[in-house]
Amino acid sequence: MDSAFTERFCQAGRMRRTAAAAWWAVAVLVLTSCSPEAPGVTQPASSAPAPTTTVRTTPTAAWPAPSTVPSAPAVTWQVGARPLPRRPDGFGEVEPTPPELVNRALPTKDLLPPPAGGRYAWTINTVPADVLARSTWQPACPVKVTDLRYLTMSFWGFDGRPHTGEMLVNASGAAGISRVFGQLFAARFPIEEMRVTSPAELTAPPTGDGNSTSAFVCRPARGQTTWSAHAYGLAVDVNPFCNPYTQGDLVLPELASAYVDRSRVRPGMVLAGDATVRAFAAIGWSWGGSWHSPTDRMHFTATGH
Repeated sequence: MDSAFTERFCQAGRMRRTAAAAWWAVAVLVLTSCSPEAPGVTQPASSAPAPTTTVRTTPTAAWPAPSTVPSAPAVTWQVGARPLPRRPDGFGEVEPTPPELVNRALPTKDLLPPPAGGRYAWTINTVPADVLARSTWQPACPVKVTDLRYLTMSFWGFDGRPHTGEMLVNASGAAGISRVFGQLFAARFPIEEMRVTSPAELTAPPTGDGNSTSAFVCRPARGQTTWSAHAYGLAVDVNPFCNPYTQGDLVLPELASAYVDRSRVRPGMVLAGDATVRAFAAIGWSWGGSWHSPTDRMHFTATGH
């Protein structure tokens, strides 16, 4: 190699090393002078406006770091996709439980932002106009809008993740219901979904695979002309598919026969004397699973009906 070229090459290398050293010295000086907070200095509080509703949180065990969060199970069943033929009584034909639902663990679709930090959070508010518009309430219902409350509450899904649900309940039971679901959250009792029932669901063809935990629904009691306790916001159905209603040969939801056998315990089931039954009993609500005909395992009520 030419000696002049070699000398120029070496000189350039020395200059590059000198420049690099100088750059790192400057970088260290800048970083040490830009620490986010000087010792003993308190950052100013956020100037964001206060929320219109009171948001309360209850500390629980820390939610796992993102690297350890369980992955959601593959969706192998589309809820509501297959209408059932109707029986003479208007309900759907009771069919054997599909294999995909025998050990039901479908993931939850988020309608509201999940709770921060894996903590139980809830709000109680008057019913917003947009929520009322998509609910089953109408002027003929036996409860006034002013006597209902809109709750948002954290729950654990079957996917092992925390979610936020919504519920319309009677104002007299709102605080108690929020406590009950706080206890279920602390126990990591799984709930598939929790949302306000829509009018379309009252007239939709039966599919027998619903599993929404809900309270207020403006409808008569099953098979009767008198108002259900749900029409007053004084009843809650918990995981209906995992806790079916039975009377004679009728099973509701119609595909939930696999869950009639209560000796085979699976997540999301409510059993006599368990933490769910005790939590509702503590606020004075009774459980339809203790009834004999019908046996309404999903149903908790403040009226006894």
